[in-house]
Formats: sequence, C-alpha cells, structure tokens
Amino acid sequence: MEGMGQKRRPLVVMASSSSTAAAAAAARGGANPLAELSDRFKSMEAGLRAWLAKQPTHVEAAVATAVGVVQGGALGGLMGTLTPDGGSPFPVPQPPPGADSSAMASFKQAQALAGGPLVQARNFAVMTGANAGISCVMRRIRGVEDVQGSMAAAFGSGALFSIVSGMGTPNPVANAITTGVAFAVFQGGFFMIGQKFSQPPSEDIYYSRGRNMLKKLGLQNYEKNFKKGLLTDQTLPLLNDSALRDVKIPPGPRLLILDHIQRDPELAKSN
Repeated sequence: MEGMGQKRRPLVVMASSSSTAAAAAAARGGANPLAELSDRFKSMEAGLRAWLAKQPTHVEAAVATAVGVVQGGALGGLMGTLTPDGGSPFPVPQPPPGADSSAMASFKQAQALAGGPLVQARNFAVMTGANAGISCVMRRIRGVEDVQGSMAAAFGSGALFSIVSGMGTPNPVANAITTGVAFAVFQGGFFMIGQKFSQPPSEDIYYSRGRNMLKKLGLQNYEKNFKKGLLTDQTLPLLNDSALRDVKIPPGPRLLILDHIQRDPELAKSN
C-alpha cells in the first residue's frame, strides 16, 4: 500500500500542474498572443514617438536615420539573396570600350543595383537612411510633411546613392547632382499623385496642425475628439486641461499635448 501511494504522488502533482496552467490560461481570458504582441508593439511605438517629439531635432533625426539604415540594409540584403548566386535577375551591364565619363557613371550605378547582397545592403542603407533623416529634419523645420520636404529628402538620398554606388568615376559631384535631381522629380511626382488621390475632406484643413501634432505624439486616435469638440488649429494656443477633459481625452495624453504646445513656438503663438 505504501508503494502504491508513492506511485500515485507523481500523478497528483501532474494533475495539479495541469490545473494551475488551465487556471492561468483562464485568467488571461483566452487572449490572442498575436493580438497582445501587436498591442505591445503599438504601445512601444507610440511611446517612442512621444519621446522623440520632446527631443531636439538632431536626436530625432539621428534615430530616424539609424532606423532607416537598418531597414534599408535588411531590404537590400534580402533582395540580393533572393536571386541565384546572390546577384540580380538582370544581366550585369558591361561598359563599352571607349565610353565617356557620363556613360561610365551610369554603368557603375547599374552595376551597383545588380550587385550581391552586401553591395545592395550598403546602397539601400545609405539611400533609406538619408531619406529618413532629411525627411525628419524638414518636417521639424516646416512643421508639416509636404512636397518640398519630400523632394529635398529624395534629392539628398539620390545624391548619396550616386556617390556611394559610383565610387571611382570621374565628375562624382555632377553625377550626384544629376541623380539627386532625378530622384527629387520622381518623388515629387509620386507625392503629388498620392496627395491628389488621398485628399482629405475640405473641413479637415482646419485641423491640419492639430493632426500633425497628434501624429508626432503617437496620439492620432484622438483626432476625432478634437473634431467633436471643434478644437481647430486656431484654438491650439488656447488649449488647457479643462478643454481637453471636456472632449474625453485621458490625463496622460492631455499632459503630452499641453507640454508639446508649450514647447513648440509655432503652436503656442496665436494664428
């Protein structure tokens, strides 16, 4: 009997462990792990944006550039590894004999786009990092994302891409300017087309500065609260805790909004 009791103890322990695990799962309410992970990621992203909005321009630009470099490097490396032998699906062009300097520069850039994983990772990292950093600076300076800022970022990224991919070619400055202008023209065209097809309703023009402020803080979900309370751009310098409370914005976001308005001279002054 004593031996049988000892043999039953592990079964009792296992049953107890199973009951504990089931109770823990029930306590979690059967939540979807992917949904929880997505919510945590969105919360971290909103916190990072709110923190960056309080930092000087050079800090936000440095972080944006670093993130762009990592993303571009990963994308370029992936593109280089998806093709046989780590190269491009297109044949690598070879310069004809006796080609002039401009033709050599074009061939160099075409070879850079057809390079292996490391070459493409380097080129895309430079291009996306420069674009993200310049876009951040232009947005801070101009207070809005517009076609001028987009074209300036495209020019800088195109020029740097030309310098990196066309090393050793004659007239690198002229080639960089030409490539930058081409990038800026294409980016400006795409920006205008996208803006035309995603034009906001006419009444939204009265909330443009408030919308940009909320996006910087990661609080864009409260844009509807601003519209419901008719808190237009002209009311931003007059906002206080009571007004934000009346439109049912929680205490934490209220503090972030008021602090941002006090720090931003463009929002703090009357229109």
